[in-house]
Amino acid sequence: MAAKAQKAFNPDLADLPPALQWREWMGCVEAAIFAARDPVPREALARLVGPGCNLDHLLADIIEELRARPYDLVFVAGGYQLRTRPRFVEAIRAVNGEAVRHAGPSSLTRTEMLTLTAIAYLQPATRAQISRLVGREISRDVIATLRRHALVEAALRAPEPGAPIAYVTTRKFLQVFSLGSLRDLPDIEKLEEEGVLEARHSDIDEVLGVSDELEDRLLEFE
Repeated sequence: MAAKAQKAFNPDLADLPPALQWREWMGCVEAAIFAARDPVPREALARLVGPGCNLDHLLADIIEELRARPYDLVFVAGGYQLRTRPRFVEAIRAVNGEAVRHAGPSSLTRTEMLTLTAIAYLQPATRAQISRLVGREISRDVIATLRRHALVEAALRAPEPGAPIAYVTTRKFLQVFSLGSLRDLPDIEKLEEEGVLEARHSDIDEVLGVSDELEDRLLEFE
């Protein structure tokens, strides 16, 4: 049986004065994002308010209004999401303990972070390619941990002898590290211009120089 199509919601606000109409649109969009577990795609928000609303201006007004609030509206993983500002995380934990919503693992080992960084920049990447870049053998257990956290996934079989599995990052990776898309990875243009991704080095920390920045972003999302 086919799934029932979701009913579009586009309230008729024509009878309201423009200012009140705008506020109602803002309320609808903020409420929809607040209630959503995952980032809400722009297309869904556009359907929500209809063609008579300039969504870019509406989102800008919501962001401006939230500047005095303890949370912010951000674009991440291809959609919009409300996120607590980092300085209020401890206050939330003081009341809720460790039961604080978090998009990803609370911690990763240094090797796991280096492996994840390599996959992010080389993807799709096989375990052998990752190991060559890192300059050390990356075990299947490391890849398995990242897959268990849903940060990477198997994408395809590489056209190489033995047809090894090649890995890519997931949408959850973007959520965890507060990235709108892979184009937002730190210093990616610089890395490409300098040919760093073709280098061979004993330590990916010195090669990429971005693992620390990505690791810091783990602490930003609550």
